[in-house]
Amino acid sequence: MLNEKVSVAVIKRLPKYYRYLELIGDRGIIRVSSQELSKITGLTASQIRQDLNHFGAFGQQGYGYNVEELKIELEKIMGVDRPYNVVIVGFGNIGSALLNYSGFRRKGFKVTGIFDVSSEIIGTKHNDVVVKDVSKLYDFVSNENVDIAILSIPARDAQEITNKLVSAGIKGIWNFAPIDLKLPENIVLENVHLDGSLLTLTYYMNNLKDYQGIK
Repeated sequence: MLNEKVSVAVIKRLPKYYRYLELIGDRGIIRVSSQELSKITGLTASQIRQDLNHFGAFGQQGYGYNVEELKIELEKIMGVDRPYNVVIVGFGNIGSALLNYSGFRRKGFKVTGIFDVSSEIIGTKHNDVVVKDVSKLYDFVSNENVDIAILSIPARDAQEITNKLVSAGIKGIWNFAPIDLKLPENIVLENVHLDGSLLTLTYYMNNLKDYQGIK
């Protein structure tokens, strides 16, 4: 990656490029131009070239981008060219859905531990992973080289659990709990607030003029 700070907007567009490269690669397309990517993604060709140029020169004038090579480069940029060990904390509807999401596993995210507080769930096995009592979370994360924790728990418990994860050495948290967590700067946090996303949807439904151009 080049020595520069990349904007959040650019970073959030990278998975979109990757997703479409997967789709056209599955159709047997070997190369693609920025103009062709523009038609597929809805972004301008200039925007696509600018975004990718933050990370290096991948295309060739008159040829475009090699689909498979660009996909591999994006995997390196996004860090999914290596596996990650993941724990799920809170095995309700969201936690269960994530465990069973096949795309999650295809990208190299391996769920090595599941934790909950419910006596009805603790001890049950799902996809060869036994649900453990949340009291064992600290020791597991400390000893099992866990990279990412997924929080799908009530807001009231989220900060306390987060503090334990940080003490245990977690590197990143994917937070589905409806709360803004307090974390040290060296811990990466990505929030997925479902209610906030839904309210954003209804806002734009009622204010279409503000939605124009949002990608």
